[in-house]
Amino acid sequence: MSVTSEKEKSVPVYILSGFLGSGKTTLLVQLIEHWQQAGLRPAVVMNELGEVNLDGQVVDAEVPMTEMLGGCICCTVRGDLGLQLADLVQEESPDVIVIEATGAANPMEILDAVTETSLYMRLELKSLITVVDAAHLSGLYQEQKGQTFKLMQEQIRCASVLILNKTDRVGEQEISDLQQLLTKWNGFAPVIQAVRCEVDMDLLLQSGDGVHAYQAAAESDHQEAATEHVHTEACSEHGCGHSHEHHHEHHHENHTPHASHEHVMVYTHYFNQPVNSEAFERFIAGLPRDVYRAKGILSFSDTASRFWFQYAYRESDYMKITPQGDVPNVAVFIGEHFDQAVIRHQLLEMESINQA
Repeated sequence: MSVTSEKEKSVPVYILSGFLGSGKTTLLVQLIEHWQQAGLRPAVVMNELGEVNLDGQVVDAEVPMTEMLGGCICCTVRGDLGLQLADLVQEESPDVIVIEATGAANPMEILDAVTETSLYMRLELKSLITVVDAAHLSGLYQEQKGQTFKLMQEQIRCASVLILNKTDRVGEQEISDLQQLLTKWNGFAPVIQAVRCEVDMDLLLQSGDGVHAYQAAAESDHQEAATEHVHTEACSEHGCGHSHEHHHEHHHENHTPHASHEHVMVYTHYFNQPVNSEAFERFIAGLPRDVYRAKGILSFSDTASRFWFQYAYRESDYMKITPQGDVPNVAVFIGEHFDQAVIRHQLLEMESINQA
């Protein structure tokens, strides 16, 4: 009887994975609303590459949330995630916890960390949900090369349920081909097609109930993918065990470039002045293809409101927002081998024009 009682007290944990811009945060918001409507108290762990929790700004302020910012997942996750989960459970008593992983992470690291934490806490890992951008995967699969392709493949293989998102951006034949591809890479996970991650939440949570560590994860390509993590200055603080083939530079004025391991680069820009909204929109529309994700919170010189913006796979979106707490005007750019100096120069030029 005591065993059953202990099991009933276990807090279910869901991991959201998927490459940058796939729609994880959209799904997170919908999951939170679903649980709240069911009378449950959800809590969130957010992991981002940048120094500011931008995705967290779209989460209901009443939802308990803890942040893991600016750190590489391989360095910080095992120690920090365990502490974050312990604090959430003890201080907030949530009914369910959802972890949104940075899009540049191998979710096996988080899966392993949650599993280890559950050894000394009453946590039950329920599902690892991977969101897949249909158009992005289609383009990467046609090339079948690059670290991004390998990382996305690993994220798919680790999943217990897959959401093939943004299906409105590809044709019917492509959807059929992608469905077969996902089944080939991960024969355990059911595939749910969606637009804007609008799915039957009960079906989603039931479909992914039970995490399957795909057996290919133990093969050589997993060992290769295991090194595909983003490293920032947190590596030196947390004793990263991975080799570093780069140097960190720290400039804490209005810009913070991050050299990163392998292919993923992050540039965080803090604004000293508001910029013109039309000029900024033109700048975002003209970003190089090497920048595949951008997001931020901005005050524009020609509008009274503050805006949350996001950019993914050549499309951008803007939304009025009232930030929670003291959030600076900031933009984060994520991509592969892009010229950070050019982006910084363009943004500083916009600021100077407005100041003049």
